[in-house]
Amino acid sequence: MEAFISRKFRFFTFISLTAVVFIHGYNLHNRYLQPFSIIEEPLTITTFIEYWLANGLLRFIIPLFFLMSGYLFAIKDADPYKIRMRKRLKTLLIPYLIWSAVALLITYAWQSFPATSLAWKDAQLDQLGDNRLYNQIGWGALLLRWIFFPIAFQLWFIRSLLIYNAAYPYILSAIQKSPKLWFGLWAFLWFHTFGTPLIEGEGMLFFSLGIYIQKTNFNLNTPSSKLSLRYWLPVFLVASILKTFLAFHLHWGIVSFIILSLLYKTTVVSGLITVWYGSNSVVSYCMNKPWFVWLTSFSFIIYVFHVPFINYSLCFVYRYFPFFMYNRLLLFILLPTCMIAFAIVFGAILRFLSPKIYSVCTGKRGV
Repeated sequence: MEAFISRKFRFFTFISLTAVVFIHGYNLHNRYLQPFSIIEEPLTITTFIEYWLANGLLRFIIPLFFLMSGYLFAIKDADPYKIRMRKRLKTLLIPYLIWSAVALLITYAWQSFPATSLAWKDAQLDQLGDNRLYNQIGWGALLLRWIFFPIAFQLWFIRSLLIYNAAYPYILSAIQKSPKLWFGLWAFLWFHTFGTPLIEGEGMLFFSLGIYIQKTNFNLNTPSSKLSLRYWLPVFLVASILKTFLAFHLHWGIVSFIILSLLYKTTVVSGLITVWYGSNSVVSYCMNKPWFVWLTSFSFIIYVFHVPFINYSLCFVYRYFPFFMYNRLLLFILLPTCMIAFAIVFGAILRFLSPKIYSVCTGKRGV
């Protein structure tokens, strides 16, 4: 892989995983965002900015990360598949289990004190919808949450990525033999927001696209005329703004589902093209700064560390300090920023005190 593309992947890994913290720091009344989410509260500067960023402008991030993951896995086809999968168990499965367990312990601690237990209850993070105290649900339920339905819900990405890696030979074969059928199927499922606890349309589509790009030597440095920023940047901005505006004015139904889903998918595709081909000068500038390169080594620790901390902290602050001006917008800006800084400090201290533990916890990332 070219040196600049490698640096660009590292840059976007850091940017993507820090931006995810802001997406999860969203604090409007509708807490669970989907492409077609309707917001049933007044349109204000605060609600517009939060929805525009969290469910519009930044939504290219996860598809981009799946795309990069597919590309990076495909580029190592010279290595035996079984050896690569054994490495993936160390770099994906072990960190997944560690941080899922950490999230359970953090949650138990928040449940144990009256003031923080109210914030835990407000957050409603349990993926199975059973928000009883952990000492009431039994070990079997805790085991289920540890392995399959983590409180640190962002770990779904690692879980899905491990499954896609395991299925890689079959995915590659399908792409090589019937690319139109394969991509048509997963594009259809992506549009309909298909998803299960193990496989979802968005992840499979963009992981496959990363493989396809690597195998066809697609030009990642210079856009073709069809990918010109003259076309895609305006589309990106208009689609994301229009989607945000309509989310406050449409009522739930099949028409709103189709309109908002189309605008969402348009925002994702145009956002991918715009940020990838429009960021070369920014990437060059940032990746030539030693301090920025140092920060990128903590991308993974930011990703695994921030949930459920940010959700419980958000509910705690919002419950006990609700009266200062523009509190929701300030929380949306300040709380994720503080969480990112805290994760970096935590990661730097852990790496300094025990590089081996840090290596295991991060799958040897940033060591």
